Parts: sequence; structure tokens; C-alpha cells
Amino acid sequence: MRIGLLTEGGYPDASGESSAWCDRLVRGLTGHDFEVYALNSDARRAARPRTELPDHVRLVRRAHLWGEAPAAPRRTAERRGRVGGRRARRRFAECFGALVTAFATVPTGDEPAGAAHHGDPESGPGPSATKKADRFATGLYGLAELARDHGGVPAMLRSESAVRLLETVCRGPRALPAAQGAQVNDLLAVTTQLELALRPLSLDWYGGRDTPGLGGVDLCHATSAGAAALPGLLAKRFFGTPLLVTEYGVRLREHYLARAASPLSVPVRALLAAFQGALAAETYAQAALITPGNTHARRWQERCGADRARLRTVYPGMDAAPFAAVGDAAADDSKTLVWVGTVEPAKDLIALLHAFAEIRRAEPAATLRIVGGPGRDPGAPGYLAHCRALAAQLFPDEAADARTVGESPVSFEEIGGPGLPAPADAYASGAVVVLSSVIEGFPRSLVEAMFCGRATVSTDAGAVCEVIGGTGLVVPPRNPRALAEACAALLGDPDRRARLGAAARARALELFTVEQNTAAFRGIYLELISHAPARPAACRTQDAHGVPRPFARPAESHVPGRWAATGTATRAVTAPAPRTPRWAASGARRPAAPAAADGGGDAGGAEAVQDVGQAVRRQGPTSDQAWPARRREQW
Repeated sequence: MRIGLLTEGGYPDASGESSAWCDRLVRGLTGHDFEVYALNSDARRAARPRTELPDHVRLVRRAHLWGEAPAAPRRTAERRGRVGGRRARRRFAECFGALVTAFATVPTGDEPAGAAHHGDPESGPGPSATKKADRFATGLYGLAELARDHGGVPAMLRSESAVRLLETVCRGPRALPAAQGAQVNDLLAVTTQLELALRPLSLDWYGGRDTPGLGGVDLCHATSAGAAALPGLLAKRFFGTPLLVTEYGVRLREHYLARAASPLSVPVRALLAAFQGALAAETYAQAALITPGNTHARRWQERCGADRARLRTVYPGMDAAPFAAVGDAAADDSKTLVWVGTVEPAKDLIALLHAFAEIRRAEPAATLRIVGGPGRDPGAPGYLAHCRALAAQLFPDEAADARTVGESPVSFEEIGGPGLPAPADAYASGAVVVLSSVIEGFPRSLVEAMFCGRATVSTDAGAVCEVIGGTGLVVPPRNPRALAEACAALLGDPDRRARLGAAARARALELFTVEQNTAAFRGIYLELISHAPARPAACRTQDAHGVPRPFARPAESHVPGRWAATGTATRAVTAPAPRTPRWAASGARRPAAPAAADGGGDAGGAEAVQDVGQAVRRQGPTSDQAWPARRREQW
């Protein structure tokens, strides 16, 4: 089958764990054809060397979310010349007004604020939340149709009309309290960021006369619920393509953390956070299946409105081979603690250094190796310098006698140095691996330590407890005394360290390997395709009246591999070549999506459509809905 892999800021142009996971997934599923649609939000990554892709990656298309918007496709420019600009501007005002009203206003008061914004996991979203979600969907897909039919949406999003519409909502009685004091500069900043976030609506990825694009794939797999999911939402809206969303780090949580540390004003942060929250809720509502990487991410998704029935935890796969040669346990007399990661404030190395001061009182021979460089946080280099200064103050260089050069019991090192050529060497050098974070997602360093058979002491942050299970010690964050007591207990008990290390290795090999991750997604792909209805946009399965024909596509077309062999006596049946429907190529009115699939629906979104001045006209049933009745008439 053909998989459309939707990425943002990673694969195939950037390094990092997200890109490495995508590469492992693509290389592990060799029976499928992949088309990569990559969004890049950093201009510096565009000049980096590209990842060498395997042969079954048939297509790579890239778009940037920075700088000037790309030029409109030729066919869009031609239609724009035939259609007056006044109609397009009026339609933009209706759709953008619905979009802004949905995320920049508070509930009407008929339900608790938390449930109105995110939905109650037990009883579901209330009427205000449903109405806001319908209005957001109306505005979002209305802008997508406007971009497809007339073009020019990026310029309209930065226009004075967009600023005035946003200002009207922010000055209204139900505006977000934090946005009511927004100034002109704040409104300009918000519209600029919205244009970048909504730029995927104007891309030429959705099929045309020359290339089918996302209309020809069997499944869209988005690696986050942010901008990367937008093309998948449009593919589902236009073509009925199933959408799979995988999040190992919740994009909305990352957005909140990044905005909290940004120099933007309070109204700008509030409006952008509200938009990202509404986009995440729409993504979770439209996804056929959502695969969080851990329970911590799953809770975030449930809080944002994701249906529990469509949530399935799939742990990220990691390569255990580099750590296989490490011994089961360190030497019985080893007193070395190892910390591995990126040095940034969220890792709380200050608490670790103070805890190590307590450990030295109980174990005078203990040493601490801090392995890692500064992270991407702007304050990371300064934080590393502060940690070095604190270590020098707490642990001055010690010498055995007057002629020996003193050494500190704390060392700061990086992977690739003289003593640590590989990550496995860092874990092999320690008796206990420590994690001291106050903010943590999926603790990759703990899994690597578990592969090495090392006992661990961790703070209770993120998915730590879920990963560790009962194979390590967990203490509260920001508690140096508890951290010191747990480390000292393991340093003084080699037998306990050995037992915990062996149990940790067995758990990691069972749950966190590349093989289990690849096998899980292989089954998920087949499951989603087996439940997906025939899609007129993806293959020639219609009769002369546009009615889908059952069994028009042979079963062999869904089996991975190449079935047509040139020059042989027998040839297997192959699927017809995909095509783009007439309404997608010519800009004609498209069939409306079924209400159950869209989440907004005709019935559920009728009130929202009336509120924005009939932004998107109600249309008749799709060909999929009309098929049974028409076939009965023929029979």
C-alpha cells in the first residue's frame, strides 16, 4: 500500500530522535511504498545534508513554514483570473471570522470551563465545546477550499482585513480575557503566525492534472498533531483518506513550553495557544487512530478531546544492538554515578549536584560523570557554565598528598571524547544511572541504561514510572535528599543493583525495541486499510454516473510487493493507476464529507455555518452515501 508520511521539522532533513524513529519505521516496513511530505519551520535545516532514503520511498515533497509563501500553482492562478477578487475576499472574511471566533472566545457558560475547552473524558464535550469545534472546522476547511479554488489565502491572512476581523473578536464580550488587551502589534504578530501555521492549506500536495499527491495514497501517517497533521486533515476531507496520528512528544505540550519561554506578549501567547489547542482537538477528532508513545502523552490527548476508543499506546522503538555488549552489572566495588542527556534547566542538574554532596558524606569514594552537551534551549550554554561553577564550589579539586595533582569527583564530558567514544561506554562506566529531570517526556536515556542492564534512580517526571516499572528507584522531583538516599542505597548494595539491572534489561527488550514498534505499525496499517471504504479519489472505481463499484479494485492491489513482472508468461492482476477526481482538478464543487467522518457534519455544523454567514454551503450526500440507494434502483 502507499503511505503518506507527514513530518514537521524532522525526517528526512534533520537529525534527532523523531527523525531517527521515522527512518527506522520506513526501513522496517519494506513491503509498503512511502511518500514523504515534510514541513520545515527552520531555515537552517534546509541547508543540511539530506538523509539517504531507501528505494521504497517513492516521493519526497518539501515545504517551508518560514519566509515568503510559495507561489500558487498554475491551475490556481488560472482560476483566480476567471473569478472576481471580491467574492474571494468575502468568502475569506466568512471563513476566517468563523475560525477566529472558534478559538479566541470563551464558552457561553452552560458548562465548566475545563470541559468546554478540552472536553470531559468521562462525559464527553458539552454543547459549547461541540459548537466551537464545529465552527473551527467550518472555518478551517472553508479556507482550504478557498485556497484550492481561488488561491491567495497566505496574502489574505496577512492583510488588513484579517487584522480587523481578529481585532473585532478580541474586542467582543466573549473574547479570551488574556486577549482583550491586545494592541495592533499583537494582532499583526498573531496573523503572521497564523499564516505560517495555515500555509499547508495552500500547498499543491492534494492532487492535480500531473500528480495525484495525497489523493493517491491509501493512508496518511502524521508524526504530530500540529502543522504536520493539516495535510492529513485535508486529505481526509477531500478524498476520505484515513488519518493515523503518532505522538511521542505531544506537540501541544511542546508549544505551551516554548511559548512560555518566548518574549512574545501575553495576548499573542494566549491567542496562539488557543489556536494550537483547537487544531489539536480537530486532529484528534478526525484521526482514525491515535498512537501515543506513553501514558503521559495519552493523558494529554484525552484532555484535548481524543476518544479513548481510538487511542492505542505504541512505545517508540530503539535499537538495542549498540548496548548488547555491555555487561550485566558493574563491578561490585564501583561507586560511579552516571548522568546522560542534554544539559538544560529542565534536567535540574543543580539538584543532582547538591544530592551528590550528600552522597559523598555516605560514600567518600563516589564519583559523578555528567555526560552530555548543551541542548537547544537558548539558556542551555549559560546553564552548563553555572553547573560547572557550582561543581567547582561544592567539590574543590582533591589531592592524595602534597605532590599529587588534585581531581574533582565530578566530571563534565561529551560522547565522542577520549574516554567515551560511544553512548554504551558511558553507561558501562557507571554502577548506577541517574535521571534528575523536573520536565521529561519519554526518557530515552533510561531505556538505553536498561538495555545495558544498569540499575537506575529517577525522578517522577513524564513517562518515567511507566518506563521503569518495578526495575528501578523513583523519587519526587526537586528533592535532593531523596535522590541522595536512593543513590547511596544502591551504591552500597551490589546484589540489589544486579537484580534491578537484569530486570530492567528484560523489560526494555520486551517493550522498547525497534522490532516491536515496527510490528505494531505493520498491523495498524493493515487494520486501518481493511476498514477504509473505497475512495473515488484514489482509484478508478466509479461507473459512468460516479457511483463507486464494489470489488472494482482487486485484493492483490493491497498486498505489499510488486506483482507485475515484465517478460514473464504470467502476470498478476495489478491495481488501476490512481487518478484525481474532476472536482479536485477543475475546482468544481466537491461532494460533502459524511457527517460521521467529519466530526463537524452538516447537522452538527448547521448552526455554526449560519453564525458565519453561510461560509460553506450545505451540500448533498456523498457518492458513498448515495451508493446503496442507487444500486437498489439498478437491481
